[in-house]
Amino acid sequence: MTNLYEREDAYIPRVAAIHDLCGYGKCSLGVAIPVLSAAGCDVCPVPTGLFSSHTAFPGWYMHDTTDILGDYLAAWAGIGVELDAVYSGFLGAPEQVDIIKQVWETYPKALRVVDPVMADHGKVYPTYTPELVEAMGTLANGADILTPNLTEAAIILGRGWQGADVDEPTVREMILELRERGAKNVVLKGIEHGDGLIHNYVWGDAIDFTETTNAKLPYMLHGTGDVFASTLLAAVMAGSNLAEATAFAADFTADAMLISAKQPNFEDRGVSFEPLLGKVTALLG
Repeated sequence: MTNLYEREDAYIPRVAAIHDLCGYGKCSLGVAIPVLSAAGCDVCPVPTGLFSSHTAFPGWYMHDTTDILGDYLAAWAGIGVELDAVYSGFLGAPEQVDIIKQVWETYPKALRVVDPVMADHGKVYPTYTPELVEAMGTLANGADILTPNLTEAAIILGRGWQGADVDEPTVREMILELRERGAKNVVLKGIEHGDGLIHNYVWGDAIDFTETTNAKLPYMLHGTGDVFASTLLAAVMAGSNLAEATAFAADFTADAMLISAKQPNFEDRGVSFEPLLGKVTALLG
């Protein structure tokens, strides 16, 4: 099993986090910045959109930042910014996919992490056009680590939604197809088998087919995918292999959901991960 990032002594790795910024609801950059910072990373945010709240709330406001990103990233190049990883999530327009691919070309040695945040429970998010969905699929093909949920994987592969309960042979088939399209390592998350557990599967160039499980909780929270992907990358950047990172991310997300249930209006406000950030820092030893 191969580590995808080798941490060197006191060096602090730099991660470009290309996500939206959400004012209320704890997701996207509101998760990525604190989680990766707790893992001793220098997080460099690239906001793909500005949201008043996550889109599960009525009456949310979005500002698309596509027009500023070219100058924003050119300014980085002008001052010699170096990156160790490029971590992308929710995008606001198909042109942003081309911008991320340009970042990959500018930083060819950086780890490419793609969380194709565009759908869940069989439904595409309301801001995603067919053109953006198609473009996201092409971005997924270039990932060193790809972290789709079952809906997103089905969309990328052009498959119909079969529900959250698919058997292991289907999981293997889907991951293999994603790898054949170009993704080097795939973490397929949030699968149910009717056994009271949530199953996550990881398979790729750096890891044999591996499964992690956690108890299925009787409620859903917006932003768990962002918590999962951010903690997985945090573990990778701290020097964990992909099996260890997937298990850590799954456990961290489940623990954060338990903490969340103790908060007022918890089903709306997002995942309460803050008391657990010490676990992320502990990965550094």
